Amino acid sequence: MRRGVYAGSFDPVTNGHLWMIEHGVQLFDEMIIAIGENPDKRYTFSQDERLAMLRETTAHLTNLRVETFENRFLVDYAREEGAHYILRGIREAADYEFERKMRYVNADLAPHIDTVFLMPPREIAEISSTMVKGLVGPQGWEGVVRQYVPTAVFERLLHWQAQG
Repeated sequence: MRRGVYAGSFDPVTNGHLWMIEHGVQLFDEMIIAIGENPDKRYTFSQDERLAMLRETTAHLTNLRVETFENRFLVDYAREEGAHYILRGIREAADYEFERKMRYVNADLAPHIDTVFLMPPREIAEISSTMVKGLVGPQGWEGVVRQYVPTAVFERLLHWQAQG
């Protein structure tokens, strides 16, 4: 069985993440979306909220499960899950440089786990969770942000903004 892991903070999940996930499920017999938890990072949405957003936006995908992991290397998590592939996205040159180095470190730690890189199409390549959150707030933000996130995420961003 070809099992792949796609990890991130998904704070919040964007259409770019969704593109990666939808292509990943075509590549692997089983795809695991792993929400990483970094104690040094401040999250806008709780782990439970991020888990719910991902599960809601990917419910139509049958060979997918959404999990969480923390305090371990991604390659170790992949090994524990029986995955032989790690899926990573490349949006720009800086991503490539970082991911290239991580691929070699991961290969040192677990030579049997391969990293698969996908490059999203131009129209969503610049979308990031940080960018989306930075667009929330100014007058008219709803029309801008709506195009970058799934509906379930947009609704949560509306609620987050209203509480802000």
